[in-house]
Amino acid sequence: MQSREILDCHRLLCPMPVIRVQDQVARMQPGDELEAVCTDPGAMNDIPAWCRINGHEVLDVRDQGDEYIVVIRVGEED
Repeated sequence: MQSREILDCHRLLCPMPVIRVQDQVARMQPGDELEAVCTDPGAMNDIPAWCRINGHEVLDVRDQGDEYIVVIRVGEED
């Protein structure tokens, strides 16, 4: 069964949001979804770039005022 998790990346600056996403994805299964909630606007570019390199799908990227949300679907392991 697929799951959806929310990862709190408030007050973390680059590169910590990407590192936290990487660590969380390592504990998840292909097809699971992860929503990273960040306060660093750089995460809107950094997390999708990391996903492209590592084979994960970006489902949504949005700016909600003082929060930046990136939703990804975990890809298959290499």
